[in-house]
Amino acid sequence: MKRLFKNIMLRDYLAITVGSIMMALGISVFLIDARVVPGGVSGLAMSLHYLSGEKIPVGMLVWVFNIPLYIWGVRELGKQFGARTFYGFTISALFIDIFHGDIPGMNWLALNTTDTIIHLREHDFLFLILLGAVFLGLGLGIIFKFKGSTGGSDIIAAILQKRYGVKPGQAIMLTDFIVISFAGIIIYLKDLSQGQPPMSLTLYAFFLLFVSARLIDIVLDGFDYARSVIIISDKHELISEAIMNTLSRGATALKGRGIYKNIDREVIMTIVPRRELTLLTEIIEEIDPDAFVTIHNVHEVLGQGFRRRF
Repeated sequence: MKRLFKNIMLRDYLAITVGSIMMALGISVFLIDARVVPGGVSGLAMSLHYLSGEKIPVGMLVWVFNIPLYIWGVRELGKQFGARTFYGFTISALFIDIFHGDIPGMNWLALNTTDTIIHLREHDFLFLILLGAVFLGLGLGIIFKFKGSTGGSDIIAAILQKRYGVKPGQAIMLTDFIVISFAGIIIYLKDLSQGQPPMSLTLYAFFLLFVSARLIDIVLDGFDYARSVIIISDKHELISEAIMNTLSRGATALKGRGIYKNIDREVIMTIVPRRELTLLTEIIEEIDPDAFVTIHNVHEVLGQGFRRRF
């Protein structure tokens, strides 16, 4: 049992490391020099990085801002914001500065000054921001998937929920809106837009927020790779046999009663991959054109015949 627990912990920390590095890539390589702020503590750190004349590294600011939030979170919420949170924001902060060339002696690891990134920043700005959103969203999704956290607005949201009943999603959205707006004001006042209108950079930031949030959901929930089908039919036995014999899928018969006609009947429930859904509906249509069928998205199935996501 101890060995299994250690293996799970090792897997989780390895995944958090990968996610933190991906998040750092998105911020340091694609977003900092583009002046597009992702919100949260990272966005606040970027804002003060610009305000300081780009003299204070973003990663250092991310780590410094997270320390008091981390202590506050541990006091308010207990050990759930423990080692994984500290590890997550420390790794991401470290690699933000490494990939941005802000750590002395490690300038050769700076990726933000490569010809490819400079070309994208000058000639394909939207694609640059999309790449940043992808790295940021996938990285955060992996971190959350394996019970990690990067601190920051996550802690603020959890504390506001506990103290005032504010929903976490609303708290994070409000925090991000304030941070992005603050960054937009700084970029405008300091004239840091580099040829881009400051308002367009702010709009890019909100677009980045939407894309990365959607990618986080995809990593956590997965694509809808299967369908749950509920079938109500007087010919339920024939439909069940066809599901098992033609599709080689299992099915479950649930006891049901039609309210309108007050008739007891069996309701068939089955789960099929997306590629088999059309064949299933054709089978049902052929056996009983009057069957009542509902189809639902399924994010994950654990059991024989279906693969695990992680």
